[in-house]
Amino acid sequence: QVQLVESGGGLVQPGGSLRLSCAASVDIFSFNNVAWYRQAPGKQRELVARIKTNADTYYKDSVKGRFTISGDNAKNTLYLQMNSLKPEDTAVYYCNLFKDTTPRLSYWGQGTQVTVSP
Repeated sequence: QVQLVESGGGLVQPGGSLRLSCAASVDIFSFNNVAWYRQAPGKQRELVARIKTNADTYYKDSVKGRFTISGDNAKNTLYLQMNSLKPEDTAVYYCNLFKDTTPRLSYWGQGTQVTVSP
């Protein structure tokens, strides 16, 4: 059973920073994709940032230059460094591990709330 435990969310003022962590019970880079998603109230869950096995990274346009996704193999932990936060970044953030096997494997954390407000 894969377990993902997220932490690091909280309340921050606009312009502030937070670092989210996702501690996994498995080797995160044994998965094809490791990613962060977010879901704001009344909106669909959206992809924020992703790393593929070939180290290719993707960022949602609105977070480029502000957010950085990274991982620590030794700690089996995925991070999302978020700088210059804006109120529109307010959401519940989820980490996801995806493996393109048969059947496909996809694991989610429980989510961590990020609120950006004066």
